Amino acid sequence: MRHFLIGAVCVFGMSAVSPVMAQTPPTSAAPLSTIQPPVLSFEDTAAIRDAVGSTTRSISNIMRDAHRNPQPTLEFFGIRDDHTVVEIWPGGGWYTEILAPLLHEEGKLIAAHFPEDSDVEFFKESRADYERLLSRRDVYENVDLATLDYDPNNPIAESGTADRVVTFRNVHNWLAVGMDETRTVFAKMFDVLKPGGMMGLVEHRARPGVELQEMIDTGYVSEELVTELALEAGFELVSRSAINQNPQDMGDHPDGVWSLPPTLRGGNENRIQYMGIGESDRMTLLFVKPE
Repeated sequence: MRHFLIGAVCVFGMSAVSPVMAQTPPTSAAPLSTIQPPVLSFEDTAAIRDAVGSTTRSISNIMRDAHRNPQPTLEFFGIRDDHTVVEIWPGGGWYTEILAPLLHEEGKLIAAHFPEDSDVEFFKESRADYERLLSRRDVYENVDLATLDYDPNNPIAESGTADRVVTFRNVHNWLAVGMDETRTVFAKMFDVLKPGGMMGLVEHRARPGVELQEMIDTGYVSEELVTELALEAGFELVSRSAINQNPQDMGDHPDGVWSLPPTLRGGNENRIQYMGIGESDRMTLLFVKPE
């Protein structure tokens, strides 16, 4: 029998956030849905904790936990170990290393990666590296490898089958290709979810009012635009969280978000300063596909 927690999931992880920054929405924030954020049982949160602590995770990925906050983030998204979860563009598998063991026994992980026949060499190499990751350990044997591209006629997976869709720091990449392509991705994420299913999204956050070209150039995207795209696709905004906020990041760097770790595009120039700032300030949003 499940014993349910008192209060919303977004409480998790808030103690580490500056009280000045916590719960500070953008000035043009959309109203929240009347649907309440998911509340996990103690068993569910323990399963997430165990997955974050999995011995199959790489040391280099574990070292970023302090910046990426995987346990409170997945708790905020309300992910249970019996869910079907679609991870959008998983890259090198940072979150896959957590989601795969979490969902291995009772759930299902669908990894919607770059197209294997992409004209972009980085995309092809990244997918090939990810396929090698999946072949290395038994914990990945149940991961279904799918594709997310910009063709509206190519769904991620069967429509209405996923409990959760998660995407981490990908919106700026879609915007760099075009608004139509970005809208296509949001429509695909909406389509693959069950009615009542939810999309959890993390993205580098720009200050309100920033122009689209600056978002593309810097990698920082406004929460207003992300919310607008999600609402346009049919989602409702359920909740915001301060879990991945970084009040030290003002977003005014010569190489945009890539000035900061882990990229450190500027090399040794101002490296100590950027290491002191840490990883980027990020929005963490939860949307629902209405029933």
